[in-house]
Amino acid sequence: MALELRQQLKLSQQLVMTPQLQQAIKLLQLSRFELVDMVQQELLENPLLEEAVPEQAQEKAEAEENARAVEAAQTAEVMDEGVRENDAVQGADWENYLGEFSSTSRNSAAREAEIPEEGMSFEARLSSKPSLEGHLEWQLRLSDMTPRQMDIGEVIIGNIGSQGYLQATAEEIAADAGCTSEEVEVVLRRIQNFDPVGVAARDPRECLLVQIESYGYEDPILIELVSEHLEDLETKRYKPLARKFRISMEELREYLDLIQSLDPMPGAAYGSSEPQYVSPDVYVYKYEDDFIIVLNEDGLPRLTLNDFYLDSLKSGRGAPEKDYVHERLRSAQWLMKSLYQRQRTLYKVMESIVRFQRGFFENGVTSLRPLILKDVADDIEMHESTISRITTSKYVATPHGLFELKFFFNSALGLDDGSQVGSESVKAQIKSLIGEEDPHHPLSDERIAEILKERLQVNIARRTVAKYRGALGILSSSKRKEIF
Repeated sequence: MALELRQQLKLSQQLVMTPQLQQAIKLLQLSRFELVDMVQQELLENPLLEEAVPEQAQEKAEAEENARAVEAAQTAEVMDEGVRENDAVQGADWENYLGEFSSTSRNSAAREAEIPEEGMSFEARLSSKPSLEGHLEWQLRLSDMTPRQMDIGEVIIGNIGSQGYLQATAEEIAADAGCTSEEVEVVLRRIQNFDPVGVAARDPRECLLVQIESYGYEDPILIELVSEHLEDLETKRYKPLARKFRISMEELREYLDLIQSLDPMPGAAYGSSEPQYVSPDVYVYKYEDDFIIVLNEDGLPRLTLNDFYLDSLKSGRGAPEKDYVHERLRSAQWLMKSLYQRQRTLYKVMESIVRFQRGFFENGVTSLRPLILKDVADDIEMHESTISRITTSKYVATPHGLFELKFFFNSALGLDDGSQVGSESVKAQIKSLIGEEDPHHPLSDERIAEILKERLQVNIARRTVAKYRGALGILSSSKRKEIF
């Protein structure tokens, strides 16, 4: 069969994601802080963009300037009259006059005058939070250990986790430090008595035993409870322990109070994690019988185009740079349009959520309805992916607290009358029931399911109650039960 070359035309449709479209999609899922950072970065990189100054701010600046001019004119005469007095004052030998009456020496006063305190930045006045590793190394340097022991101690401290526990065996540390396991144990014992006491322990049992020894507790029952029966204490098997040690329940309770006063995670206070502050993207206020939606644009610069570059484009100046200016102009216009579209989409989604979840905004979490992304997408005639992106990392301040937008989308549970109730509403009911229970006779998951069936006609299984309880971070009934 002969081979031949042919030319062929074929028409096809293909969806291409342009950089501008990718930027618009990215803007939808940015949080408010990330959006502000991104806009500030664009202001630095794009010369066609600048921050619009509100007219009120300009008028205020002009008024303040006029006021300063009038004040300067009024004080000019007073200054002229006091020239002679100022000359006399400046001619006085104030340093000799102060003499011994000064509370500070002349040298220290000169040094204080040289310190630019008012010019220091805010960051220069802050001190960093001490880390667990730095705190332990500081104590290691102050100890009376030999240089070899200090080298071993540095290896040990480098293998301590954020909770204060040792994350390597003595053999592994010995291999890294080039020493024997016996030498590691000697240094490890010293470090475990550093502040916080119990740090560098290998498990909670060792951590608590080190604290018991350091605090001078020599009760053999207390030591055996920690070394042999931590699992029994965790599962609250108190009566067998009381029979074994031949003590009363009240005496066992005193031992429990003492154990609970110890710290099972000594390094937690030096954790490096910082609190994450949330700024709401939307505010929802109730006004009479309606709810008002206000977007939070505080700190978000209002963008405008630079007049200088626009005039240069109109006049035709700077021909070699014309292509660059046109490209930056298109980028600036697209960014401004994308920001407007983002805010408009966020407002429409929040408006739809308020319509669907009006019961929540009126009465709270217990009135939350089941809702999915498709319901809101159909309501505002947008795609589900757009709704998913715009509700990511966004928060709304409501009359009942601060919530993430994803919170309003929850699955449904059936009722006896054929209607449905939201899963978040059922979680709130479970939390309320457990909060009102008798701590000596806590409600089981099966009993909670029966109560929901009786009061709210909610068809829910015991395993579903257990799943919701776990999601709320609530322990099982056996672990919630109070024996004493």
